[in-house]
Amino acid sequence: QVQLVESGGGLVQAGGSLRLSCTASRSISRLNAMGWYRQAPGKQRELVAIITSGGDITNYADSVKGRFTISRDNAKNTVYLQMNSLKPEDTAVYYCKATIVVGLNYWGQGTQVTVSS
Repeated sequence: QVQLVESGGGLVQAGGSLRLSCTASRSISRLNAMGWYRQAPGKQRELVAIITSGGDITNYADSVKGRFTISRDNAKNTVYLQMNSLKPEDTAVYYCKATIVVGLNYWGQGTQVTVSS
């Protein structure tokens, strides 16, 4: 089992930046993958970015490519999401997900990101 704690959310103006952190209760070095998802009011949860255990493969939603960067620090059991050039449409609750093996996932409690125009 893995507990995930997100932090770093908040209120920012359009064009600004935030860095989200997701710290796990155990080593993440052997987890299959870590990812960030988001859910805006009235919408389904969607993938934002994922990163494999070695950090050598990343994938991003088209809407955030070139603006967001996912990274991981296995020594700190932490995954980051650097968000630049934020837009009002990025407003959502952002969730961290750990994939132990395919089909076995754990979620954090979420952190609110609000981007004002």
